[in-house]
Amino acid sequence: MSRVRDAAALYLPGVPAFLPLIIVAFVVFFIVGGVLSHRQQKQRREALGQWAASLGLDFHESQDPTYDGRFTFKALRQGRNRYAYNRAEGVFEGRQVWAFDYHYETTSTRTVTDSKGRTSTKTETHHHHFSAVIVAANVPLRQLLIRPEGWGDKLAAFFGKDDLDFESAEFSRRYHVSAADRKWAYDVLHPRAIEALLAAPRCTIELDDDRHVLILRGIGRLPPEGFHESLRTVDTLLDMMPEYLRQAQRDTDAFEDAEAR
Repeated sequence: MSRVRDAAALYLPGVPAFLPLIIVAFVVFFIVGGVLSHRQQKQRREALGQWAASLGLDFHESQDPTYDGRFTFKALRQGRNRYAYNRAEGVFEGRQVWAFDYHYETTSTRTVTDSKGRTSTKTETHHHHFSAVIVAANVPLRQLLIRPEGWGDKLAAFFGKDDLDFESAEFSRRYHVSAADRKWAYDVLHPRAIEALLAAPRCTIELDDDRHVLILRGIGRLPPEGFHESLRTVDTLLDMMPEYLRQAQRDTDAFEDAEAR
């Protein structure tokens, strides 16, 4: 470091001697941070591969840009340059599952002014990553969204735009629930199902009418145990669906198929 300080004094007269030391420290900090981040990602990827193998799932590190077309969930259709990676796919306890990391990009523009007062517009690209699990149900489903309650929801409720309310006050405080068929939603979210969801980590669960269930936990990337908890949460919800509901949905789909022919 003394050589750096001496060189600065020789070639950069008038520059504080400590400034080059600060620059060197920042460079070293970013290099070390990059190396540690790469190592952590590699360790996490290996742990995900081991977790997938323990469940009999296939693991692929490669990027798959087709998820936004294969599934109807809005979470997979945000931004651009979308793709899934670190993918664990296969059959677990009789259901097809997809556990994966997901990436998409958004852009923003801002106006900057230089030292001479000139302004220009700069476009910045933002990279977003999150983890998700999708489970294929073995029974027909209807659209249902369960997500954490936010302040915006409380404000909307004040103006009369309310979501579904349940006997469990804790569940109603924690989650905002919307559905195309309110009665069907109440049948799915019976007291035992609500109790199971309250015992699980806070999450977002979406059911579509294409027999798929998506679960998200936060906006970051999950460790293997986080994926496993998410998978178990969806399995529990599907296992708890009342048999009368399964049969009624089968009968409705059979009737609609017959009418379409």
